[in-house]
Amino acid sequence: MNDPIEIAPGVRIPLSEIELRTSRSSGPGGQHANVTASRVEAVFVVESSTTLSEDLKARLTARAGARVTGSAQDTRSQLRNRELALERLRARLRSALATRRRRHPTKPTAASRGRRLEGKRRRSDLKRARRRPSSED
Repeated sequence: MNDPIEIAPGVRIPLSEIELRTSRSSGPGGQHANVTASRVEAVFVVESSTTLSEDLKARLTARAGARVTGSAQDTRSQLRNRELALERLRARLRSALATRRRRHPTKPTAASRGRRLEGKRRRSDLKRARRRPSSED
């Protein structure tokens, strides 16, 4: 996994810009006899990136913060946890960089307006039927 991480089409981050930290895991691998530092945390500092453009950095900072992290302590293997942490970091960066589709406001159809008004009429008739008869009736 020494090749760069592809976040979006045409957007790659080299592993040299991602800091990998290890520590003792509280889950699997943290309690066995020959204790290992199996927990892995992948940290990407947005501002220090040399590969991202300024607008991508601004979008990432606005949506995910100045530091984006992904950590894993799921398995006893540090190598597998490293892969999982990098994958989680990639997923966070992808979701932060994704451009959201523009919403196009829609209008209610004639049929839906008719159904709404018919429901209101029925409810009104029901409530009118519950009232006390007036002196005119």
